[in-house]
Amino acid sequence: MSATERADGAGIPPSANPWVDAQRNPEFAELRRRLRGFVLPMTALFLSWYFLYVLLAAFAPEFMSIRLVGHINVGLVFGLLQFVTTFVITLCYVRYANRRLDPLSSRLRARLEGDPR
Repeated sequence: MSATERADGAGIPPSANPWVDAQRNPEFAELRRRLRGFVLPMTALFLSWYFLYVLLAAFAPEFMSIRLVGHINVGLVFGLLQFVTTFVITLCYVRYANRRLDPLSSRLRARLEGDPR
């Protein structure tokens, strides 16, 4: 292997900064792609749901004030579902990260720290 090739075979000359080398690594690009693949759709979904709630509260107060049980109305249920949604997204992210992100990031970290796994 020549002095300009990296240990992972990418053929990119090493820089003086190991963080720049890590950013150039194809595995790092894959990690970022996987993260964006989860975060962007989930963010769009949650914001759509949140703005639906806000818009209904602002422009459909008669719908939001429909009583379901006793003094509990649609608006209150939708508001509480915002919290439920937050916890569900968190659980989904943890499962996704454990399966798809953590193994790759562990390999990258080991390589960055000099462990040739």
